[in-house]
Amino acid sequence: MKEVVIDARGLHYKVLNDMVHRAIGEGVGRIVLENVAGQRYIGDGLKEEVEIVIRGTPGNDLAAFMDGPRIVVEGNAQDGVGNTMNGGEVIIHGDGGDILGYSMRGGRIFVRGDVGYRVGIHMKAYKDLFPVVVVGGCAKDFLGEYMAGGLLVVLGLDGKDELVGDFVGTGMHGGSIFIRGYLDERTLGKEVGVTEPDEDDLTLLHRYLEDFCRCFDLDLGEVLRKPFLKLYPHTHRPYGRLYAY
Repeated sequence: MKEVVIDARGLHYKVLNDMVHRAIGEGVGRIVLENVAGQRYIGDGLKEEVEIVIRGTPGNDLAAFMDGPRIVVEGNAQDGVGNTMNGGEVIIHGDGGDILGYSMRGGRIFVRGDVGYRVGIHMKAYKDLFPVVVVGGCAKDFLGEYMAGGLLVVLGLDGKDELVGDFVGTGMHGGSIFIRGYLDERTLGKEVGVTEPDEDDLTLLHRYLEDFCRCFDLDLGEVLRKPFLKLYPHTHRPYGRLYAY
């Protein structure tokens, strides 16, 4: 596989992204970006089978509208990761910011650390596309807000007492959220119910957690040892009565 290393130190985000696109056009299969410090829009709209390794902290809207590549962030990421993403994979070894997975329609985002507010907002499955977000740490308020499809998982691997913030699943009308460990039901939106995962749920979890653990060199058996709770929407039209006469 052809590989290229690009030093992003001091580069304007447009210049850096032009260099990435040029390398892909020349048939490069693996691009390593060194010294990234807040450059935005990396990987946006890419459809090619390419791996991009980011050493540093990428700026907002990493992998937006992406449909195929694999991006590995060897640090933290800012807001809007995977905005309206259709396919591919984003692996973040640090923390993720707010609105990660916003309107995501397909692909996978794995975060080893914590994430911010409104993660998974408006996530939706579309035809044969199924979006997946797995968070190794904790999440802030409004996790899964208006979620319409896909899978959200919060593992709380770092032992913090509060895995999620308030208003979890507010307006949720599709998809599933799985929380590993204790959950105070007072944090939930009124559109959400809680149950124990069934056999199909556990099979689905095992499928993605196996890959998650492989990415971060974790013990799958240890992760699965703690029980999960499943959050699901009570209705597919949570606000239908507001507009019906």
